Amino acid sequence: MAYDESVDLEQFRAETREWLEENCPPSMRTPMKDDEIVWGGKREKFKNPEAKVWLERMGEKGWTAPEWPAKYGGGGLSREQNRVLQEELRRIKARPALFSFGLWMFGPALLEFGNEEQKLRFIPDIVKGKTRWCQGYSEPGAGSDLADLQTRCEDKGDHYLINGQKVWTSYADKADWIFCLVRTDTSTKHEGISFILFDMESEGVEARPILLISGESPFCETFFTDVKVPKDQLVGEVNGGWQIAKRLLQFERSSISAGGFGGTGGSGILGPEEYAKMHIGTDSEGRLIDGDLRGRITDHKMYSKAFNLTVQRQAEQAKAGQQVGHTASILKYGAAKMNQDRHELLVEALGTEGLGWEGEGFDPAAKKVTRQWLRSKGNSIEGGTSEINLNVISKRVLGLKDHK
Repeated sequence: MAYDESVDLEQFRAETREWLEENCPPSMRTPMKDDEIVWGGKREKFKNPEAKVWLERMGEKGWTAPEWPAKYGGGGLSREQNRVLQEELRRIKARPALFSFGLWMFGPALLEFGNEEQKLRFIPDIVKGKTRWCQGYSEPGAGSDLADLQTRCEDKGDHYLINGQKVWTSYADKADWIFCLVRTDTSTKHEGISFILFDMESEGVEARPILLISGESPFCETFFTDVKVPKDQLVGEVNGGWQIAKRLLQFERSSISAGGFGGTGGSGILGPEEYAKMHIGTDSEGRLIDGDLRGRITDHKMYSKAFNLTVQRQAEQAKAGQQVGHTASILKYGAAKMNQDRHELLVEALGTEGLGWEGEGFDPAAKKVTRQWLRSKGNSIEGGTSEINLNVISKRVLGLKDHK
């Protein structure tokens, strides 16, 4: 339901608090477990049955996307009302009802560039977690230079025919649909790219998981062989996809920055300070005995606090209609560095436990830290490499010239 702007915020707070108390299940007020994260979609398993209830209730309310228009299934809340909602969710320590590329990246782009029919067709299922989306951007020869992509999209009269390959497609093997960049004109680079949507169960689509050094496979190689796509699933104009692609990357980098790559909350992993006190020891005053490590942990905590405040300010500026596009590159670069630094400190704080990979001799949480430390190395690549983001900052923020 949508709320009138004139509703008193305190009344809204009281109503929201009452609704949350009645509708947020007990286990959804406990720290998130890795295997209970809800991504939605047709194949969602819901290891915890109360997670399904929580998603259904929040989705029906539109509160998985509080500020999206109510006509598309969103909450229809004002910025002030959403702030109250988030405060009340934090008050009861509620878990996010849904993790979703649709919420973080594709949905905002579709609201901006999609036609009315597309918004009515796709947005409600994103809000309710009924469709899980993946992102078809990078290719074997088009990573840092994304505009060099070669996946072909040919106009066959009553449909498009797609052939090509994507790589590092997160969770492509689990997704229902893909938002994909394709080449519709080979005579030009940026102006020959289009933005299209299609079902991952379409004939000719194949996703192959890529095993990472951490032992996980969140990424895939994705192949398209003569994939037929209805013409009404093209977003925007033919050859107008690069503008949408850039805007979506801003949403992606902003969401990565806001989440800090997920941190370690709810995973059974403590912070660097806690581990250091356990494995390295404390002095008579309870302080970490290693002064150098203590200083670096303190610096990291100060950086994290300042970074999170900056993210909040950027979010408020964006909601107020201010131009913050290039800020996303700054924050994404900062988030990658912050998360990598945190994991370096975690491994160091564990001492010899930080060497664990497998076997009964190591604490399970410590082994998880080691794997996440390796995983964090990819933070400076995904969502735009740190080098590319520094180039964006140099040229578009600092006004520096290209080196000739």
